[in-house]
Amino acid sequence: MSRKIELLAPGGDVEAIKAAIVAGANAVYCGLDTFNARNRAANLSFDDLCGILRLAHQYECEVFLTLNVVILEHELPALFKLLNQLVNTSLDGIIVQDLGLFNLVKKHFPTLDIHASTQLTTHNEGQIHFLSRIGASRVNLSREMNLPEIKTLTALAHEHDMLTEVFVHGSLCIAFSGQCYSSSVSVGNSGNRGRCSQACRDEYEETAAGNKYPLNLKDNSAYFDLPELVDAQVDSLKIEGRIKGAHYVYTVVDSWRKQINQFVDTGKLLEDDTNLYKVFNRDFTNSFLKGNLTKDMFIDNPRDNSVNHAVEKQNAISVVQIQEVKQTLRADKNELGASLEDKIQYLNIDKMLLTLNFKGQLDQTFAIEARVETVSNQVEQANQIQTFSVQSESMLRASDKSPLDKEALEKRFRSFNNADYVIQNYDFTELASGLSIPFKELTALKNKLAFLLNNSVDVIAPVELPKLEQHAKVHGKQDDKPSLSLLISDEQDAHLGDITDADIYFKLPESFKKNCNKYIELLKRNPRFIPWFPAVLIGKDYLEAVRILEEVKPTRIVSNNTGVAYKAFEMGIEWIAGPLLNTTNSYALRTLQEDLNCSGAFISNEINRMQMRNIKRPAGFKLLYSIYHPILMMTSRQCFFQQTVGCNKPSIEDGCMLKCEKATTITNVKGISFAVDKQKGGYPSIYNDEQFLNLDVINDYSNLFDQFFIDLTDIGSGSKAKLDKTQLIAHFENLLEGSEDAKTQLDTMVTVSTHAQYRQGL
Repeated sequence: MSRKIELLAPGGDVEAIKAAIVAGANAVYCGLDTFNARNRAANLSFDDLCGILRLAHQYECEVFLTLNVVILEHELPALFKLLNQLVNTSLDGIIVQDLGLFNLVKKHFPTLDIHASTQLTTHNEGQIHFLSRIGASRVNLSREMNLPEIKTLTALAHEHDMLTEVFVHGSLCIAFSGQCYSSSVSVGNSGNRGRCSQACRDEYEETAAGNKYPLNLKDNSAYFDLPELVDAQVDSLKIEGRIKGAHYVYTVVDSWRKQINQFVDTGKLLEDDTNLYKVFNRDFTNSFLKGNLTKDMFIDNPRDNSVNHAVEKQNAISVVQIQEVKQTLRADKNELGASLEDKIQYLNIDKMLLTLNFKGQLDQTFAIEARVETVSNQVEQANQIQTFSVQSESMLRASDKSPLDKEALEKRFRSFNNADYVIQNYDFTELASGLSIPFKELTALKNKLAFLLNNSVDVIAPVELPKLEQHAKVHGKQDDKPSLSLLISDEQDAHLGDITDADIYFKLPESFKKNCNKYIELLKRNPRFIPWFPAVLIGKDYLEAVRILEEVKPTRIVSNNTGVAYKAFEMGIEWIAGPLLNTTNSYALRTLQEDLNCSGAFISNEINRMQMRNIKRPAGFKLLYSIYHPILMMTSRQCFFQQTVGCNKPSIEDGCMLKCEKATTITNVKGISFAVDKQKGGYPSIYNDEQFLNLDVINDYSNLFDQFFIDLTDIGSGSKAKLDKTQLIAHFENLLEGSEDAKTQLDTMVTVSTHAQYRQGL
């Protein structure tokens, strides 16, 4: 085999990264203490990162930095400052979720390599085109994908010079990554900000199917699927686990390294995966990869399964036998830990020691010698010494004005005391006093020395964050009242168009019967309907969505899926970015407009009033916001009913998406209930018991938004009584006209409601 198979390991802290390196990882991904989606990990300081880069590159291991959260407007200056630092490191790539980062990096930091995070929910061909266009060099495919789907998308990615990553080991989310709001809704900690509280691991009141943890999946392991992944041409095998410790990382990476080496060398696999069970696991499944979505993917215990597995494997029954198994497992773990400690004890990320020696006499050149001492990572090796020298072109001349004395030179060169170097000593013994060279030449010497100390790579000057202008609304003046739009999902609601001039969006399903013209004919019958595309469209469902675009050729659409958005852009169809694209800042709007000719976007409902107030509308761009809708918590490719009300089918079949329309309620042990809803043609979803109703935003930001939106689909309403949609429209329209009575009427009608996210934000 000639193609490189990258083993990509997690690094939640310095020790875990060292463990990954000695275990044989080709690359590690890690985060700083800001802007990353694992804030429960220890994470790194910037100095730590620079040390890790030096260490990892000595072992030919690449380092990718996670900047994989959505960015808030007020954070942009701090983010820009960080990018100015990162661009002058030897970092091998940044992992990104926020669409605004693509715009900023492509324009101002083009030497940074951008990887598309799993949070971007990449699962169809159009999304590969989309990511290629906005500047991604690799993409982490959604972990719900099966092998044929992975193979298809990888082939397309390679045509666009993009690499693909696939998660092969570690925790599984039951929800589509980037489309889970359960933690945000339930406890105010957003997964899109790295603060997921893992609501899917919560305990619930026992369900009809007899489960207390109905949303808890087993862990992912593709250990024996390596040949199929190689055949699919996947470039990087990614291990999840940035909140795991060094012992876990070492064990898993070492096991995978041996498996890969065995397969590369012999074409055969190791048959023993015992060590994977000796560290934290919830038992293992590869069902997403195999496309076999059975009940066996679930386990009714979110805690460590390593002891249970060992007991079952040894068929231990008595108390004595079980205790012996536990002691053996503990001893094995201690042995692995001791082996790891021995291997990493001499690895260090200490800064390099720098001595600056300044030399020169009257009528001679001025010289600076930099002596760099790098602490060895091997006990038997001496520290490495390097020397760099620069000298002036002009001769030193006598001067009592701005002489090159100790105080002036220390002040001038103290910036070399940085993330890479500690200035150990300044040496002035060979420099005569009262001498000077032109200030411009001294600056040139400093820059030349910085170049040499930066591995002979030019230091990139800092860039300032451009100031953006708040452009006028597309139609009318800034203080003009926003218009109303509404969403329906049933043609029987078409009559609502007779009572309102509002834009009417029609919600399309997530799954379509192949070559069925039902929705094409429906949209042609109702030319006023503006197609609304869902966030997830996989395989033939994406192709059918594209066929709808090609056959109907609508004037305008709303898309929560970037693949459909790309196709609309290609066809010259006006498109608006839906609320599930998680848009939270001005630069995300600019990525959408400048790269894909987007005409408007919904601002995320996760952010609060203060976080949205300074978002700047691009020229000719609409801003929209949903003020009334069911609160989606998560959407899954798995079935929520297998573990709740029960289902006779052993696994999800093709017809399940199109035919099933079950609904139930689950209640956690805190007494909080959630609606589980499955519409025909939709993925199983969970909704909060409360509706989102935000009337405050109308007073706060009518000057910011062009349009306020209400969802009248009844999807996710659970057992709640259906409200009169004609009355709702009338009240909302009156509210936009300033009627206080309308507000009272709405509060009376929508009794179970909240707008907590508008208050708490991200």
